[in-house]
Amino acid sequence: MAVISSPSSRSVCWSHSSSPASSLPPSISSSIGVSDGRRRSKLRIVSGGLTLKGRNRISREALACGKTQEAWSGRDGQGKKKGGGAGGAAGAMMCSAEGIGKRLERGQVGRAAVAIPERAKVLVMLAVVMCLCNADRVVMSVAVVPLASRYGWSSSFLGIVQSSFLWGYLISSVAGGALADRYGGKRVMACGAAVWSLATFLTPWAANHSTAMLLAVRALFGLAEGVAFPSMSTLLFRWFPGSERASAVGISMAGFHLGNVISFLASPIILSSIGINEAFAFFAALGFIWLSAWTLAITNDPRDSPRISQAELQLIRAGKMDLKMENSQLPPLRYLLSKPPAWSCILANVANNWGYFVLLSWMPVYFKTVYNVNLKQAAWFSAVPWGVMALSGYIAGASSDFMIKSGCRITNVRKLMQSIGFIGPAVSLLCLRYAQTPTAAAVLMTIALSLSSFSQAGYFLNIQDIAPKYAGFLHGITNSAGTLAAIISTIGTGYFVQWLGSFQAFLTVTAALYFGTTLFYNLHATADQVFF
Repeated sequence: MAVISSPSSRSVCWSHSSSPASSLPPSISSSIGVSDGRRRSKLRIVSGGLTLKGRNRISREALACGKTQEAWSGRDGQGKKKGGGAGGAAGAMMCSAEGIGKRLERGQVGRAAVAIPERAKVLVMLAVVMCLCNADRVVMSVAVVPLASRYGWSSSFLGIVQSSFLWGYLISSVAGGALADRYGGKRVMACGAAVWSLATFLTPWAANHSTAMLLAVRALFGLAEGVAFPSMSTLLFRWFPGSERASAVGISMAGFHLGNVISFLASPIILSSIGINEAFAFFAALGFIWLSAWTLAITNDPRDSPRISQAELQLIRAGKMDLKMENSQLPPLRYLLSKPPAWSCILANVANNWGYFVLLSWMPVYFKTVYNVNLKQAAWFSAVPWGVMALSGYIAGASSDFMIKSGCRITNVRKLMQSIGFIGPAVSLLCLRYAQTPTAAAVLMTIALSLSSFSQAGYFLNIQDIAPKYAGFLHGITNSAGTLAAIISTIGTGYFVQWLGSFQAFLTVTAALYFGTTLFYNLHATADQVFF
């Protein structure tokens, strides 16, 4: 502690914590007090914030003086020097409250107040691209109704068209994850967005050309989008500390789910106003606009960013090993599949994708078939659950981070979130058979989807827990398994509806899968690192 008096009877008081936080910059871990004997005013800066009492005002520039004052101790300016040359005293005196007040009067506090963290910029860009990723999928789910009417597609063939996206998605997930681990998520995500935007633009042309061309273009679309989740997983692990990762996933996935809302609401308006071709062209153009910003603003790793502060980099890197993999080899697939915790994540993704794609692909058709709700109304009913899902996903992530910071075991937090994410939707789907109105059905689907978003704080993050160095690769494996399940469920729903004339039988199968996977996950999942 040092106290240095100035001729104006003002004193500057600097204290520096001896805790581990003292390694951080003064604006984070130190405090400075300024008092005026005549005006009895005080100011205190603690943890980067300002608290002002009286008339005096102070700028963050004053914190730089702490490095000089810290070398002195004593009272009334009669200090004993702990270290440094005679220039230290002169440097300390220059940091009097008189000089501080002059700088503040020039209004420097407001200008130096806030700097946006680089990881926040990465998160915003990821949320936007995940929004576009899902919006480009959903435009086909909305447009498929008029397309089926135009070309005379049966329910079973409509299911094949809907699932063709997943054929390419199945292939690219593992490769995309491996490439993201080795070359970074930025490049892989950029390539994926460019290709899926092009495929989106070409979809109506392909439908008009031939059914074979349509299926090929939709498979290309899925091939490009298959890299999105592994790339996102890799980037979030590299850019965020463990205490913020669940919230970051929640925000990124909120963008993904809002893509449903935007596309479900905007697509019918565009379709009815200017046509099918223009609807696909609109969403494709948004993808290319995002791509131009992404290539200039983001880096693969925070250590490569020219704009990141040292304090933010230290926060991100705390407790992490070196994850750069340019010269590393991927582990054998047999090794990854030999551990029960890996299978708990794989099966969780299977159940999650099974239910998710059933609702994503068939919700507009469900409302039209069961409740005879027209396309525009179906879009509103279909969009509301995804909007609530975006909010609940963030709540799940923030709650998960809070519990971990409060001392709860990470394994228990992951299991709790995953249990909510599966049992809640299962019960809601079983209750759907009792819905007599489209409003009641929309409420139950909203509950099912909003609770399923808790899986984001369950198995999704668990992949990073057990295999931090190979998170993209393992995520690609789980995504491929989940995609295979999604293909079966999407096609199976079409055949069930055609054979039995009801959606409920398949929803019951989906609920049973949710229950069984919850049991397996709670028995075998762990948040301890398994793969090194």
